[in-house]
Amino acid sequence: MKKQILLVLALMAFCCSVLAQGPRQRGQREPFQTETPMVHDPVMARDGDTYYLFATGMGIQQMTSKDRKTWTVLPQPTMTVIPGWTTDSVPGFGSHVWAPDVIQWHGRWWMAYSCSTFGKNGSAIGLLSSRSLGANLWKDEGCIVTSREKRDNWNAIDPNFVIDDATDTPWMVWGSFWDGIQIARLDSTMHIAQGEKPRTIARRYDPNYKPTEPNPTSRYAGTNAIEAPFIFKHGGYYYLFVSWDYCCRGSKSNYRVAVGRSRTVDGPYLDRNGKDMLMGGGTLFLEGDKKEFEAAGHCAAYTFDDTDIFICHGYSVAHNGGAILIQRPIVWTADGWPTLKSEK
Repeated sequence: MKKQILLVLALMAFCCSVLAQGPRQRGQREPFQTETPMVHDPVMARDGDTYYLFATGMGIQQMTSKDRKTWTVLPQPTMTVIPGWTTDSVPGFGSHVWAPDVIQWHGRWWMAYSCSTFGKNGSAIGLLSSRSLGANLWKDEGCIVTSREKRDNWNAIDPNFVIDDATDTPWMVWGSFWDGIQIARLDSTMHIAQGEKPRTIARRYDPNYKPTEPNPTSRYAGTNAIEAPFIFKHGGYYYLFVSWDYCCRGSKSNYRVAVGRSRTVDGPYLDRNGKDMLMGGGTLFLEGDKKEFEAAGHCAAYTFDDTDIFICHGYSVAHNGGAILIQRPIVWTADGWPTLKSEK
């Protein structure tokens, strides 16, 4: 805590509101390369000829690659200073930043990130902006949205940006457990638009269904085990990917990915059988095969060089339940539903 305060004071002394890549400190590890990066909640972007991967970690873990095969794990986090408003807004939050998302819109890169404590919904989603990913020079843009225990029946974590093609309007989906996945329209500064209120668009179960098994990870969050939304546009549809069931238990995890689609960004999102995801619908897209991965989830999807790519983290059998990066090409069926190629 003392170190964090000193860093904040140093930043203020330079009269700068930018969160920048700091100098290498004594004892800081060197960059290293791997073809099997260990990550939780990965997202990806390409700026110029370089791919960037961001994930949950101290100050947001970051990696770079030229080919999406060999990754350089950087010792410096994306955020070398955690804004003071985060710890004021979220009791118990330190510097372990969860589930970022990154998007380029109107000439800037925007990154949302999650501040929370495990299993509780006193949380906040923060915002950074930058002109270039390569510079690793991020400006603190404050808070997008907060949730409060006993006030809100949703959890402000796991953000994902999506742009409405028809109006060039940004939206954000987010959520974990409680009443499920939320959506809200944003303004031109990537904050919640004036007068906009979060609305639920997906749940794990029909509201009338009462699961008999308790939540094995948190007594606070309940059993509406859905989180980590990501919306991907393809062929006139918006596809909503979500993660079902329970992460973060290593080999005991049963995380898996489901999907639905909508003609409009704000839904309704229907599965392949026509069931609304708001009422517990969702078509199973990916789950652990118990040979390579025990479970898999918290995904994202992108188009790189005319190829649609799906990524997520998987709890690896070979790594005793450790979470590693999964990448698979997406193949589309004749009726417009996504499937995965088996090869990496």
